[in-house]
Amino acid sequence: MSALDFLYALTRSKAALVRVHLIPGQTTYEILHDLAKKYGYSYTTLQKTYNDIAPYPDGVLFADSYDVPKAIAAKPLIKYLVGVSLRRHKNLARKILGHYNQKIWFERIITIASIIQKEAANEKEMPLIASVIYNRLRRGMPLQMDGALNYGKYSHIAITPERIKNDTSRFNTYKFKGLPPYPVCIVSLHAIKAALKPAKSDYLYFVKAADGKHVFSRSYRQHLRHIKDVQKRNKKR
Repeated sequence: MSALDFLYALTRSKAALVRVHLIPGQTTYEILHDLAKKYGYSYTTLQKTYNDIAPYPDGVLFADSYDVPKAIAAKPLIKYLVGVSLRRHKNLARKILGHYNQKIWFERIITIASIIQKEAANEKEMPLIASVIYNRLRRGMPLQMDGALNYGKYSHIAITPERIKNDTSRFNTYKFKGLPPYPVCIVSLHAIKAALKPAKSDYLYFVKAADGKHVFSRSYRQHLRHIKDVQKRNKKR
């Protein structure tokens, strides 16, 4: 069944529907495992179908809620989700940029948006996080962002010095300059907008404070002071 045929059948279906939630910050690995567990699908079938039709291992699925027939099989479900998501990405790019280049959209814009999604404490912080990413890229500095290492099955794994030392993938932005090869997760519209329109700042560093929000710095010396302040406050809590 083609995507258009599926959509036609879906809009006229009298069968029971279920709502599938794709949450910003989730990795495709997480999403497919959640679908397999919740609806009894074969994870292997979901992953193979995704691999066969999606242009990138992650970041392709568009974060949103989707109503699908309750009895839908694994393959048409993934074909539907990927097809709808790719159209939404294309339409969004054309609406904002006036054109769509799949390589630039996913390997730069959505990849940056995915790091923002993993790093930002809230939507308000996203343009500032974006500014740090762009400022470091312009200076040829490694991004050194933990969020980039929260890819795939490592989505919720705390980033330790040992992990930074041993991870040899291009997602290790402590070892490799530039961006990871593709997005680390699916993203929200807010993260995409931040990636396209970062705040104007000269920030190069940030550290998470006790309240979960970040403190931004323009220099490494200032960054070290902020780290000490955060550590002191944490000890008092």
